[in-house]
Amino acid sequence: MKKLFKGLLFVVMGIVVLVGLGIGFIYFFMPNVGKAPELKVEVTPQRLERGQYLATAVAVCIDCHSTRDWTQFSGPMVAGTYGKGGDRFGKELGFPGTFYARNITPAALGNWTDGEIFRAVTSGVSKDGSALFPLMPYAHFGTVDEEDIYSIIAYIRNLAPIQNKVLASKADFPVNILMHLSPKKPAFTKKPDEADSIKYGEYLVRMASCVECHSKEKRGEIIPGTEFGGGREFMFPGGIVRTANITKHETGIGAWTKEMFLQKFRAYSDSSYVSPKLRLTDYNSPMPWTMYSKMTDKDLLAIYAYLRTVTVQNNKVEKFTAKKS
Repeated sequence: MKKLFKGLLFVVMGIVVLVGLGIGFIYFFMPNVGKAPELKVEVTPQRLERGQYLATAVAVCIDCHSTRDWTQFSGPMVAGTYGKGGDRFGKELGFPGTFYARNITPAALGNWTDGEIFRAVTSGVSKDGSALFPLMPYAHFGTVDEEDIYSIIAYIRNLAPIQNKVLASKADFPVNILMHLSPKKPAFTKKPDEADSIKYGEYLVRMASCVECHSKEKRGEIIPGTEFGGGREFMFPGGIVRTANITKHETGIGAWTKEMFLQKFRAYSDSSYVSPKLRLTDYNSPMPWTMYSKMTDKDLLAIYAYLRTVTVQNNKVEKFTAKKS
């Protein structure tokens, strides 16, 4: 009996040692995406225009990296806060830790090289080599055209510098270990010909990371088979908000015409639109409608064309469950 106990003890100790070595390897040697490239982005009027469009209407980098006014529907950006960071994504919102959006204005990125910004955006690795939490969809940004990333870099390099020291993010165990495995080397693609509306729409959908919000998730990962079917839950002070089914099913946008799809976005770009004042406990939407509404009709229609081709999901979503008082 003593021999059996001793044998089991050695096995357990061996497993503990192996697990410890594995954690140590991940923590100290990952992520492994290589050095930041030697890169200097030439700032041109064309890149500035394209970068502003992408960062404020498609990839919406400015969405997370600014202050949003949640007293208005969809939390539009507060003027004068573009890129300053500091928005908090904590456990009360369902995140495995407390994360803060970085300051991406020149006041904070002045000592970053263009290559370091490029690596962070497309691979998820910070200037110091540490892994970024995949709240920022670098896995998607690493699959678009490099030229579009250069344009975004040119744009954020020219944001008004805002002094704003952002608190350090902190992930809970074991996410603080596992997130070191998230960064990956990019696999860039060329921007499709805009005349091919379906392929171009798929490209825009990847850049906008639509699938991340409009799918169900578990522990930060999309549940396979739920893509674009909606139902992802966001914890708001007033209750649980769920994303819409955007597939061609009757429970989604199956009955929507092109004109209806356009109008949904255009409603928030109309100069006459004024959001009602909301309390924090009222229903609200995490989707930055006022930013996506800046997309061109051509791009929105390309997205519509692509969404008509994705796997149809029969998922009737209850968009809001109010918190019980």
